[in-house]
Amino acid sequence: MTTADGHAAAAWRASLKILTGGARELEAWQDQRYKFAHRVGELLAAEHSGQKPMTGPVLYGVCLAGTGLAYVGQTEQSGRRLRDLPIGESHHLANTVPPEIWERVVVVQWPNLLGQLPRQEQQQAKELGPKVCGLVLEHQMQLHAQPPLNSRRRQHDGQWRRRRLAESRSLGAVHAGNLPNLYERVQEAWDELAGAEAPAGAEPVRLSAFGRVVFPSALL
Repeated sequence: MTTADGHAAAAWRASLKILTGGARELEAWQDQRYKFAHRVGELLAAEHSGQKPMTGPVLYGVCLAGTGLAYVGQTEQSGRRLRDLPIGESHHLANTVPPEIWERVVVVQWPNLLGQLPRQEQQQAKELGPKVCGLVLEHQMQLHAQPPLNSRRRQHDGQWRRRRLAESRSLGAVHAGNLPNLYERVQEAWDELAGAEAPAGAEPVRLSAFGRVVFPSALL
């Protein structure tokens, strides 16, 4: 850690001590954080401008202003998982990087893209099922983008170990070659959302036929 990093960490701790300096302050801080996280979760998962609430499988990623794409994940239960993502009750991300500094969250509803695939690959996706297809897309996106928060694994000694994604024998890696066109379509949809500008209005979200992108930091 550099001297500048040490000063920043000390300032962070000092700020939190002020924000939690008494029972009343602690409750107000809890209210503020939950209200913000809940709002982000609603933008990610709820009905918006005629687009139905998120359900079923999605591929999603969190971008930070200074890092770019920092984390990629997938889920078959997008309605629950996306709401929980900024709250962090069952997900480590918000405990490491608070949603107040998330620049954008990209969500791709990849099942909406299956109709664009060759018939043989559509059948392959059907046989693999949504769980394996989601793992394939997650692996391929992580391998392509190398997001920092997916690139290391926690160890029991308090250290981190680099993940060798290119050598992975996970389900997603093993079946990655079976769905090349699906990943291409997902990458195109992802790039469109990731390149969108935050709207100037009060609702910091943009929609597409294949997902949405939410801009949490714009809420502040």
